[in-house]
Amino acid sequence: MAGGSLRKKSMKRSSYLTKPSHNSMARSTPSFPRGKFSLVISAVSILCVFVVLSISTNIWSVFGTKPSSNPNQALLDQIYAVEVVNEFPHDPNAFTQGLLYAENDTLFESTGLNGRSSVRKVALRTGKVEAIHKMQNSYFGEGLTLIGERLFQVTWLEKTVFVYDRNNLSKFRKFTHQMQDGWGLATDKKVIFGSDGTSTLYQINPQTLKVIEAHTVKYKGDEVHNLNELECVNGEVWANVWQTDCIARISSKDGVVIGWILLPNLRKGLIAAGEMSIDVLNGIAWDEKRNRIFVTGKLWPKLYEIKLHKMKTPFKGDIKRLCMPMPVHFRKT
Repeated sequence: MAGGSLRKKSMKRSSYLTKPSHNSMARSTPSFPRGKFSLVISAVSILCVFVVLSISTNIWSVFGTKPSSNPNQALLDQIYAVEVVNEFPHDPNAFTQGLLYAENDTLFESTGLNGRSSVRKVALRTGKVEAIHKMQNSYFGEGLTLIGERLFQVTWLEKTVFVYDRNNLSKFRKFTHQMQDGWGLATDKKVIFGSDGTSTLYQINPQTLKVIEAHTVKYKGDEVHNLNELECVNGEVWANVWQTDCIARISSKDGVVIGWILLPNLRKGLIAAGEMSIDVLNGIAWDEKRNRIFVTGKLWPKLYEIKLHKMKTPFKGDIKRLCMPMPVHFRKT
């Protein structure tokens, strides 16, 4: 998605950031009088309750977890902080909209803003732009994904998909897609997943660009709006949520959010270092062979390799307030 003031150029994603039967018992004790029989049953029932409680306590102690009244405790293992493993240079003028890892420490990136949109091949370790296709000024570049030799890129407010040859970034195909808008793209090599800034996660046929299936992304029954840049990671779909420092880990089968990754320290670290012109977190890339995760943001001077760590203590914040802003709607002017 784009940037953040309520204009087409910057609104589309700029930062305004400032869950024993009675029958068998009767058969085995036919000689008890009725009153005494009831007392025996009661005593046996109480004994069974204590046994069950004792067994349950032992089970919880084995797994190192106990039930808690904290509503976020059940999701403790699914809320992650991150550790920065490596930092790499990133073009601070790149308004990152789509990011993916190819191989041999090569990235492909889509950038946005009218007049500055592009598709580019980037060297991971140096941040050097090795090849670039500059888009016409009327187009606002958005999400990007790669299948085989083909790069697929969506554009903002145009319902247009461009297909490029990854080897020379020449454009050789143009489609009209069926999403409400074009924000993010990712692929599991079978289908293309797409986002349009709503709470919908689309599955798209890569040959026809027709929508095959769509799921509403939800967390604890509530819709997660503003889905932005996407990446497929180990069978999940990860999504930046626009205007937040959160990545939602989404089940591709039903759209349910199965975890959250919290990254506020990255942006805060850049601001503390004097990088005041940065925009929002956006851009996820996965190196499947080496299991490396890379993230960056719009106008960020750095790209980070990160490692996830489960929260060691119960999360005390409000995930819905932190990671689930109200929906924002855009229209072409």
